[in-house]
Amino acid sequence: MKRHLIKLFLTALVLALIAGALAYDAYSQLTKPLQVLEQQNIELQSGSRMRDAVSALRRESIFTHPRQGFYLEIWARLSGDAAKIKAGEYRLDPGLSSLQFLQLMVDGKTVLHEVQFVEGLRFDQAMKIVAANPELVHTLPDLRSETVMAAINQSDLHPEGRFFPDTYRFSKGTTDVQLLKQAFDAMAKVLAEEWDAKATGLPYSQPADALIMASIVEKETGLASEREQIASVSARRLVMGMRLQTDPTVIYGIGESFDGNLRKRDLLTDGPYNTYQRTGLPPSPICLPGRAAIRAALHPADGKELFFVSRGDGSHKFSVTLAEHEAAVRKYQLRRGK
Repeated sequence: MKRHLIKLFLTALVLALIAGALAYDAYSQLTKPLQVLEQQNIELQSGSRMRDAVSALRRESIFTHPRQGFYLEIWARLSGDAAKIKAGEYRLDPGLSSLQFLQLMVDGKTVLHEVQFVEGLRFDQAMKIVAANPELVHTLPDLRSETVMAAINQSDLHPEGRFFPDTYRFSKGTTDVQLLKQAFDAMAKVLAEEWDAKATGLPYSQPADALIMASIVEKETGLASEREQIASVSARRLVMGMRLQTDPTVIYGIGESFDGNLRKRDLLTDGPYNTYQRTGLPPSPICLPGRAAIRAALHPADGKELFFVSRGDGSHKFSVTLAEHEAAVRKYQLRRGK
């Protein structure tokens, strides 16, 4: 009996030692850095299981020991994490362990790519950025205005100015339509928020009018300190029935044929965007305005100025009377030979 008990004890001890050794080996392998010499990405397709993730690492020779993959799959199953992993593209950095990779998949911390629309871009310029991005899934047959607006169910709207300028981060598999819908919704949200907080007495009957004015403000000045003044002059001229006489709208109307030199004949050629020839706002925005320009359009500065002219250094000289304005034109532009 005693000999039997000793045998059982020794057997249990051996099994415990083996289990301990296996547990230590498993922990050591799971916490050891993977064989990642430089940053690289691993993609898990939709519907992938833990076994697929382990296989992907094996294909890339990421494991430093054959047992690493086995331990990772077993650990994921025992912990319940195998059922929590998410599809997507994951970034592997040097020093990353098997357990840390598993946590990335559980948390769904996929690689995010970027598309950036800066303030002042035209619609066609923004669409070229979308078309050139290799990480987006391109589903649209073309990026013409009619095609894009139909794809986001906004066929009745002019596309110019309707996409909010921002940096958009997206995971692999995102389509061009999804990104554009996000940018459209962002602009709608910002415009609604700013419209709800607008000043009183503005010459705009609807948010779309404010968006047009914001786009003009965006193109007229790059100085944040001038936005409210530009908006103030323009709004005041609208109220008084004066023509806006703003160069950026004329340039927009000329389109791709504009060579960088705005000539007198351009100002005299009638067209829907020529605010030297037509009273009121142009028929659409002329660019993608940012929130600051929208806010300026809806909160113009106080004052009596009706004119402004570029000083040639990015700033403007504002004037109340035509005589003051003509003097500023002679000082800042005619002397430069413009």
